[in-house]
Amino acid sequence: MEQQQKFNMRFDWPHHFLALPLSLIVLAASIVHLVGELRQDQGSSDDWILVGLAFVLLLALLRMRVYATKTQDRIVRVEESFRYYRLTGREPDRRLSVAQIIALRNAGDTEFPGLCARAAEENWDAERIRSEIKHFRPDTMRI
Repeated sequence: MEQQQKFNMRFDWPHHFLALPLSLIVLAASIVHLVGELRQDQGSSDDWILVGLAFVLLLALLRMRVYATKTQDRIVRVEESFRYYRLTGREPDRRLSVAQIIALRNAGDTEFPGLCARAAEENWDAERIRSEIKHFRPDTMRI
């Protein structure tokens, strides 16, 4: 019986449901406050600084998430390269992109080397790779 494949996106609740929404609220509130002050000809440099800080806070939160994701991608690439070496005694094909390797991480050990070769040879995208996986191996740690 074929295992059901689940490629669910995982959330980091403090980041996705606390920090990001609150920083958006702070940015929106600071803009509304600035616009209200400017309409009354009372806008000061403090109001502009507040908007700037709120924008920088939001930007910092978004960049931190990108950096974390890129770090996870690098770790997955190293883990799967080692797994390929362990299974075959060779290095994986250099034509495999990081996106392909990330998709291949869900393949079971028995089909992993063959899928790597086919994905590199035929230049499959991540969706095609996932559709070819027969023995699904979940990655429960990626956020």
